[in-house]
Amino acid sequence: MELLTPQEMSRADALTIAAGTPGTTLMERAGIAVADAAARRPLGTRIAILCGPGNNGGDGFVAARVLAQRGYKVALGLLGPRDALHGDAAAMAGLWRGDALPVEALDLAACDLVIDALFGAGLARDLDGAARSAVEAINEAGRPVIAVDLPSGIDGASGVVRGAAVRADETVSFFRLKPGHLLLPGRVHCGKVRLADIGIADGVLGEIAPRAFSNVPALWQAHFPIPRIDGHKYDRGHVVTVSGPAYATGASRLAAASALRAGAGLVTVACPANALAIHAANLSAVMVRPVDDAAALADLLADKRLSTIIIGPGAGLGPATRDKLAVAAGRRLVVDADALSSFAGEPEALAARLAGSPAAIATPHEGEFARLFSGHKDIMENSSKMERARAAAALLGAVIVLKGPDTVIAAPDGRAAISSNAPPWLATAGAGDVLSGICGGLLGQGMPAFEAACAAVWLHGEAAREAGPGLVADDLIAALRPVYRGFFGGMGIAG
Repeated sequence: MELLTPQEMSRADALTIAAGTPGTTLMERAGIAVADAAARRPLGTRIAILCGPGNNGGDGFVAARVLAQRGYKVALGLLGPRDALHGDAAAMAGLWRGDALPVEALDLAACDLVIDALFGAGLARDLDGAARSAVEAINEAGRPVIAVDLPSGIDGASGVVRGAAVRADETVSFFRLKPGHLLLPGRVHCGKVRLADIGIADGVLGEIAPRAFSNVPALWQAHFPIPRIDGHKYDRGHVVTVSGPAYATGASRLAAASALRAGAGLVTVACPANALAIHAANLSAVMVRPVDDAAALADLLADKRLSTIIIGPGAGLGPATRDKLAVAAGRRLVVDADALSSFAGEPEALAARLAGSPAAIATPHEGEFARLFSGHKDIMENSSKMERARAAAALLGAVIVLKGPDTVIAAPDGRAAISSNAPPWLATAGAGDVLSGICGGLLGQGMPAFEAACAAVWLHGEAAREAGPGLVADDLIAALRPVYRGFFGGMGIAG
């Protein structure tokens, strides 16, 4: 589940080499893994391999040699002069007995498969000149492409395109994925990703101490609330969803219903009196209480059993919502939608409101994030979605869920997770309100904020997969039941 930055991956290589495994052995294994991926195609496949001037190119030289030995017709192109190669890459190039043509001399249209071994995850500048021309030639050839480590032109740390990037059908990477494999647009450019074991021991992770992860259950499962046979609803938390006026009630109902489905013991919608009948007519297991202003919310929260507050979905923009958040700030919080936009350009004021919360999660989409942090160029101009989320979490002192097809969850302590299980049909009205509710339901059961946010995002994506194309937000709530059943079943808990 660990994700390694290019620098951390270099550290993993260095630790492995220091422990006695030669760098050429690692390169040989990497090149064989690439050759194995190419060799899934039948003999007679004509393969063009484009090698760069660094270790990625060295992997390409190994793949060329192995494929040629297996009977494939291989044409190899090298970016730059052969005598400029050094270290392990030069050693692997020395074992290649075929020609090394200039990359521009390759006839990619005459090949059946292209292997992109130009640049790996460590690319830190925009491509130009001959390098960019080589990338563009690969894309224009219209042939299937296998990329080595990452498609050339993709930044391994951020997933952004550095000037131009190869569009691969398949990517072979090594030991651990990088953030650029999961963040957009890198994930789209990678195609199918295969992770190869090249002999780096998991023990190196203890020294590297990575802080980025793929959002999979292994990351948070140990903290997931499991209902006890001797438990009751009051053990599982009482969540309050703060609703706005009568004309905007659907969002808070979605949040309330999903909080209950996620396992909260009790859920109450706190709404203006003019919305009471609408909520009551559309909710059965969720309670409804009239709350017209911050003072009334304070009266409701005099009951300390109401431990977790979801505020934002359908709450309304402006001072009234800010005041209600101030009243709720001592509780476990999920802040979304209108509550975030009510602090547009004032993240410090929001941070002050959240400072008293024992656990807080903020769940902006990109538009809400931009409104909230509009005055912070250091955050908004960072090209890495993960680093923007981390900086925002540190400023707010809360866990940030920066939503999208590559949702990033970031904690103030620097931990971050990237989700990749959301299907495209999850982009529908109200889906974010359901996510807020799942976050609240898990927080209400005492799950730590970062783990609760990660679990909620994963469950949300799995529910969308379960519901299938054509889903609307209400379908996600029902789909949580089979998702939970499968999740608990995987832990050996009968459902």
